Parts: sequence; structure tokens; C-alpha cells
Amino acid sequence: MRSIVYSERGSSSVLGLVERDIPDPGPGEIRVRVAVSGVNPTDWKARAGTTPMGFPEITPNQDGAGVVDAVGEGVDDFAPGDRVWLWLAAHERPTGTAQEYTVVPVTRAAKLPEGISFETGASLGVPAMTAHRALTVHENGPAHLSPGSLDGRVVLVAGGAGAVGHAAIQLAAWAGATVIATVSSDEKAALAAAAGAHHTVNYRDADAADQIRRIAPNGVDQIVEVSIAANAELDAAVVANHASIGYYADDGGDTFSMPIRPAFANNVRVQGLLLYTVGAAPLRAAAEDITAALRDGALPVGESAGLPLVWFDLEDTAAAHDAVEQSTVGKVLIRVADLG
Repeated sequence: MRSIVYSERGSSSVLGLVERDIPDPGPGEIRVRVAVSGVNPTDWKARAGTTPMGFPEITPNQDGAGVVDAVGEGVDDFAPGDRVWLWLAAHERPTGTAQEYTVVPVTRAAKLPEGISFETGASLGVPAMTAHRALTVHENGPAHLSPGSLDGRVVLVAGGAGAVGHAAIQLAAWAGATVIATVSSDEKAALAAAAGAHHTVNYRDADAADQIRRIAPNGVDQIVEVSIAANAELDAAVVANHASIGYYADDGGDTFSMPIRPAFANNVRVQGLLLYTVGAAPLRAAAEDITAALRDGALPVGESAGLPLVWFDLEDTAAAHDAVEQSTVGKVLIRVADLG
């Protein structure tokens, strides 16, 4: 099979296309013929990092979608022919999705509902599960999202034109929230609105906090935050009592400070989150709820849905990584195979 691999950390130049044997699934594992591989910031950051690799050779990319073609011992929930979406395929394993076949534990796969495309499935994973976690850390719940579960709440999504922001807008709107997205341009405002945001605000405006307060006079209940280092002051200015701020990235700096009085006066919960360490229960809840949202048609992708798709071929995986590193707007995907 064709596989993209690297055997040392570094720039995208360490990635190479090779031929490798098709792997066999072990107990509790499935083998998936990959149709589409999704690329996230975590993929190029892992490749470019400085920590020991742990394996002599790694195939990158955490997310993807395809068709099960073999199952290991003890696997009852999947069968050959099942269409699936994958997440964390390369976490603590060398078997990412930038190859024609990948092996993953059954705990990192979910069935794609009928009619849902592989490109949609490959666009989920890290972004959608991160968004789900950020929307479920409020002290008053819910731990699961479903239609009506966020009725009456106002959700602020920072960076509404990004992949996580896009998924957060869609999931929050599906769950019944009023969604405000902050963006940096009219073009990105249009993308956030297409995703389902009810309101958009340019966070560069001097009166951004006032604009948000006019939309939500009682404050924002939940914030999905991409850059708490840059936005902590704005967040503190617009929070409601018992608000939650779920932050998932270090964009904008390594540290942050927040005005003390509005934070403690409003009983604000500031919650960091990382999928790799969040634990099995939140990942399971996210997979279940995201699949339910897919069935309801709530997570479309493509420019008309607010998330342009940027395509690369498998042999151009290095260029795909560079595109994500350069903050290309939209979802970067890799064509691996045409599986219909």
C-alpha cells in the first residue's frame, strides 16, 4: 500500500511516500481502507515537535474516513463494508490516516450515517470533538449535546471561521443555543453565518464587547475559545454568571491574564481541554453526539456550509501540512482513494 511516513521530526520535508505491507488488525482493532485523510494543526505540530518519536516510523494525520475491510478478534460492532469516521488514529500509535489502509482501535471509530460523505467524516475528529468538549464543560451541564440541550443559552465562538469554530457553531445551533461568532473580516463573517451563527462580531472592533453585550444583555453563557491569551479581557467583559470558557489552543501566546473581578464575581469556569488527555468518557460522548448530529444533517462541510474544502493528493501530503501550518482558511483534506 501507499503510505506517507517520517522517521525523524522536522519540517514537512521529512515526509515521504513509500510502499508498505498492508497491516493486520489485532484484537479489538479494525482495518480501514482510507478514502479521505483530514489534516489538523496537531498533525504538523506533532511532526515538527521535539519530543522522542516513540516509533521508528510514523504515518501522520489523526482524522479520516473510509470503509472497514477487516476486523480483529473480539470486534462485534463493526464488519467489513461499514463506512466509518476516525479520530486520534495516530495518538500513541504509528498508524495515522495518510495511507491507503490504517488500523485503529474500535474506540476510535464510529459509523458514518447513510448519505454522509467521506469528506464530511474526515472533517470531524479533532475539530468536532474539541468543539463538543468545549460546549460540555459548563458546571450545569449538559455532558451530552442533543436538540434542545442548550436551549436558552448564548454561546460565543471565538474564531468562527476555523475548523473547531465551524463545528462549535454547528453543534451549538443544533443543540438550540443562540450563537455569536467573533471573526476578523467580512469574508470570515460570511463563513460563520453560513455555518449557522446567528450573529457575528469583528473582534478587532474597539467596541466588540459592547456589540456582544447588546446581543446578549445578560452575558454569554459559554465561550469556545481559540486564543485565550488574546481574548481573555474580552471574554471577561461579556460573561454571564456561572459562564464557562473552554479554551483549546495556545494561539496568541504562552500565558494569559484575565481581569479578576468580573471573573470571580461571575463565578466563571475557565477550562483548558486537550483531546489526548481528556479521557475516554468525554471522547465517547462526543462520538455519540456528533454521529447523532450527522444523522440530523447538522454538520455539513463545504463553502456553502461555512467550511471551504482544500484538497491535496496523497503524494502532496507535505504541501497539505504546510497549508495548515500557514493557516489556510477551510478544511485541508487529502484524497487517498475513490471509494464511492
